Amino acid sequence: MSEFIELSKIDEAAQVVRERIDIHPRVGMILGSGLGSLAEEVEGAVIIPYEEIPSWPVSTVEGHQGRLVVGSLETQDVLIMQGRSHFYEGYSMAEIGFPVRVMQRLGIEILVVTNAAGGINQSYEPGDVMLIKDHLNLLGMAGESPLRGPNFDSIGPRFPDMGRAYDRDLGELTRQAVAGQDFQLQEGVYVCLAGPSFETPADLRFLQAMGVDAVGMSTVPEVTVARHGGMRVLGLSTISNKANLDGDTLTSHEEVLEAGEIVVPRLTHIIKYVLQRI
Repeated sequence: MSEFIELSKIDEAAQVVRERIDIHPRVGMILGSGLGSLAEEVEGAVIIPYEEIPSWPVSTVEGHQGRLVVGSLETQDVLIMQGRSHFYEGYSMAEIGFPVRVMQRLGIEILVVTNAAGGINQSYEPGDVMLIKDHLNLLGMAGESPLRGPNFDSIGPRFPDMGRAYDRDLGELTRQAVAGQDFQLQEGVYVCLAGPSFETPADLRFLQAMGVDAVGMSTVPEVTVARHGGMRVLGLSTISNKANLDGDTLTSHEEVLEAGEIVVPRLTHIIKYVLQRI
């Protein structure tokens, strides 16, 4: 794929998916590391491996199954990505944003994006769910944006506003979903780093000073593309570990996956509640 967006490739991929399904989903989801089990509850599921969709980036990381699941969940027609691609896998920002472009062509209006993240906010505990209220786009500040290159007016504006990257009404539904539950909803700022190495203690202290609550290696490019295309976005981080601010503990991908197993019921409850009310 070109470094930049190619409309013909987006439309080709959308057509392949369209020919495999007989519904018109308005809700898309991207499920992060260890969080793909929600897709197993989809009724009437049509499963499309990423390898069968032209130009679609294939997931190479454990915990990302690498397939589309399309069907019904809580009476809503949904298109779910079980796994995503990352910058550290060698994909360009255009490739990372490609699936969201295809979703837009398929008529997706709402994007629910999840990730596993490290808790920089020291009040967070593994297993917490954080509603993403805003993000810090460090990769974008460094010039790595999925919107870099020629703009196509049929997709979105040249200079999209990101003042409300995360939809406030969807955020309020998330708060309502957690009311009366036996777990607390955290709310905060997420940052995406390039990875794949986990952060040094100095990295983490810097991010903490910048007002960041959780850190991961995804989500921001996809949200940027979604907002460029006019989608409403709900972002949810599952806290997989407490950030190692002093260097006394080690972080592993296995730890991230284990925390995903703990938090899946909480995340599932929230998403189902929101789906019932949109």
